[in-house]
Amino acid sequence: MKQLDYFIASAESGQVSHAAVNLNISQSAVTAAIKSLEDELGVRLLERTHAGVRLTIEGARFLEHARIITGAVAAAVRSPLRERAEVSGTLRIGTTYTVVGYFMSKYYARFRNTYPQISIELKELPRVALEKQLAQGELDIGLMLVSNLENTEELEQELLLRSSRRLWLAADHHLLVRNEISLTDVAREDYIMLTVDEASKTATRYWEMVGETPRSVLTTSSVEAVRSLVAAGVGVTILSDMVYRPWSLDGQRIELRRLIEPVPSMNVGLAWARTRPLEAAAATFRAFMSVTMGGGG
Repeated sequence: MKQLDYFIASAESGQVSHAAVNLNISQSAVTAAIKSLEDELGVRLLERTHAGVRLTIEGARFLEHARIITGAVAAAVRSPLRERAEVSGTLRIGTTYTVVGYFMSKYYARFRNTYPQISIELKELPRVALEKQLAQGELDIGLMLVSNLENTEELEQELLLRSSRRLWLAADHHLLVRNEISLTDVAREDYIMLTVDEASKTATRYWEMVGETPRSVLTTSSVEAVRSLVAAGVGVTILSDMVYRPWSLDGQRIELRRLIEPVPSMNVGLAWARTRPLEAAAATFRAFMSVTMGGGG
C-alpha cells in the first residue's frame, strides 16, 4: 500500500521531491518504493525528465487501478460495516460536464454496485443551474468543480480531489528544453483556449495575476479538440491533470510541464444545501465518496 501511495503522490505532483515533502518522508524512500513496485509489475511507471517525472503509457493505466485499490482499502478500514439493505430511497445527483466525463464514471458504477437499493437520478447541468437546483432542493447533492462554486452562502461543500494545472505541449515543442517556463513565456505562444465548465473564466484569473493575456488562436468547448491541436503543434494550453492523457486520438504525444507561477488547481468535490439536512441516500453517497477518495483532497 505504501508503494501505491508513493506512486500516486509522485504521479500527481510530477516531482518525487514534492511527493516526499507531502508524505513527510525522504525522497530516497519514495524512489525506492516506486522502483520496487516497477520491478514487481515488470514495467516502467514513471520516467524522469529534466522537469521531474511523467507517467509512461503503462503508468497512466496503472494509476487508475492504484487509485481504485487504495480507495477500496480505505473504505474497508474506515467505513462502518452496516447492513446495505438498510440504505434505500432515491438519490438525485447533479454534476457538470468535466466531472461526469473525466471523473465520475468509475465511482458512480461502484456506488451503484455497493448500494443497489438506492435509485439514482443523475443530471448533467451547467454550474449556475446546478447551484440553483441544489439550493432549491431539486437536487440532493452535487458532484462538481467546487473551485468554481459561487453560492457559498447557501451551499456547503466538501473537497475530494485537487487536480494540478500544467502546461500541455507537443512532443517537439521548443519550450521543452527550458528548465523553467513562466506564464510570460506561454503568452508568446499560440494558445488553444478551452471554454467548457468555465475553463476560460478560470484561466483569466491566473493570467491577470501576471499581467499577461494568452494569444488564443482557437477557442473550443471540446477537450479532445484541444488535445489533438496541442499534439499537432498548433498551440499550447494549460489544463488540469484530471483531463490530461499522454496521447491524442490520432496517437501523437502530449508533454506536460509545470509552470513557475502558482497556477490554482481544479478542485472536484461535493456540494449540498446548508439549510437542508442530507437524506439517508445522499449522506451515504457523501460518506462513500469521502472514504473512497481517502477522506478528501
